[in-house]
Amino acid sequence: MKIAVLSDIHGNMFALRAVLEDMKQFNIERIFCLGDLAMAGPEPNKTIDYVRTQDWTVIQGNTDEMIACYSDDVYNAVKAGASIMANALEQDVKEISDENKKYLKNLPINKSVEIEGLKILLVHGSPRRNNENIFPNMDMDIIDDIFNEVDADVVFCGHTHMPCGYQTNSKVTIVNDGSVGRPFTENPKACYVIANINNGNIEIEHRMIDYDKTSAVAMLEKRQFEGAEKLAQMLINPEKRHM
Repeated sequence: MKIAVLSDIHGNMFALRAVLEDMKQFNIERIFCLGDLAMAGPEPNKTIDYVRTQDWTVIQGNTDEMIACYSDDVYNAVKAGASIMANALEQDVKEISDENKKYLKNLPINKSVEIEGLKILLVHGSPRRNNENIFPNMDMDIIDDIFNEVDADVVFCGHTHMPCGYQTNSKVTIVNDGSVGRPFTENPKACYVIANINNGNIEIEHRMIDYDKTSAVAMLEKRQFEGAEKLAQMLINPEKRHM
């Protein structure tokens, strides 16, 4: 069975459409989406509208939770670390429909799936927290500690927007699928994972896909929050993760 794993769309329908077009060449039977559907992107509400129509397995990301449970405290917490992201969040909450906020709120925070005897755990950040970072080149002692008590053969995660993978001493395979809509890689192409599962074995491929960044940047720049232009330029040149 071939499955596709994607996350961190962040309202970028241009990138999502390119990823879905790329998938057509594979015999994909299931799609797993690890959250962060909308925040700080060109088309936040439209992206949630689209995902809701699909027969995907979807879990909640940390920014989905922020949108669904928005308050002054949430806004101030985001602003303390990334003022432009706080501005984007505030505007997203105004633009996203109440129905879509309810959808985000009701998404599960993780999901266990079994395919051909292979136990798979879907998380956004880590099994412990939806905002815990799994970066490339982490110390294996840290990775082992994070995934020590996981009852799974494979864990798929996102959140950092940086694709990577590990295998723990207890033989748990960890795959960070990168980001569809806001990649933080040197060459910021939309990224997702194809996983081929066969008789309890799994093969992983990270797919890096070109998309219409020019249109995505132009649409994001026109959004009505302070700093939208700077955030849009990060789609082309992601010098740092947040602003």
